[in-house]
Amino acid sequence: MSILLWIFLSTFFVSLIAFIGIFTLIIEEKLFKKIVLVLVSLSAGALMGGAFLHLIPESSEKFGIQTICFLVLLGFILFFFIEKVLQWRHCHKGKCPIHTFAYMNLFGDAVHNFVDGLIMAASFVTNIPLGIATTLAIALHEIPQEIGDFGVLIYGGFKKISALLWNFICALTAILGGIFGYFLFNYVKVTIGFLLPFAAGGFIYISASDLIPEIRKETNLKKSLVTFGIFLIGIFVMLIVKLIL
Repeated sequence: MSILLWIFLSTFFVSLIAFIGIFTLIIEEKLFKKIVLVLVSLSAGALMGGAFLHLIPESSEKFGIQTICFLVLLGFILFFFIEKVLQWRHCHKGKCPIHTFAYMNLFGDAVHNFVDGLIMAASFVTNIPLGIATTLAIALHEIPQEIGDFGVLIYGGFKKISALLWNFICALTAILGGIFGYFLFNYVKVTIGFLLPFAAGGFIYISASDLIPEIRKETNLKKSLVTFGIFLIGIFVMLIVKLIL
């Protein structure tokens, strides 16, 4: 089997993880509304954990601390700018059926998945066993994040089916990243180095400015402690993935 076919099948397999939220279709609407905030809390923790435990440390292998900080800040600023543009275009009349942070999450996830595709392509070009191992590692990493991303889309106003489809469409950027990485292998390492901290800045922005404020709206002490605990679990899951892989 050719390397390009390996890359395509592997990135497509990872993209299918976006459908992990399909289990919610069999959950009663009343119960689902109760767990949406839990998913948002998990996603906030997973995004923070992914940024600080995965993306930034990986980029530190390619750039100095000043360059990394600049790229993270650039990603943060650009996501902030894009969100303001989306708010102006869709919410300036007071009508905003879908919150801007849901669109921002899709954009950030698309960038992240594209980077995953680049990494997988670089691994397969190096050797196939390494590519398979990298695919499994990325798949394990994606499971908690895709669950959280689905929750964010639902909380942001998407219907279940729409959330599943858009989550999958964004996941398909991994295939684009894989193809791009295969044909431009010599430039992949530099491209990954720039995109990792950029994506980290976007994840930090989404988590800190959009998701965490939503969690803070809960005033009941018991529920607040539960959501905070779920937030910590999201970070802890990313830490475990980091230690294992």
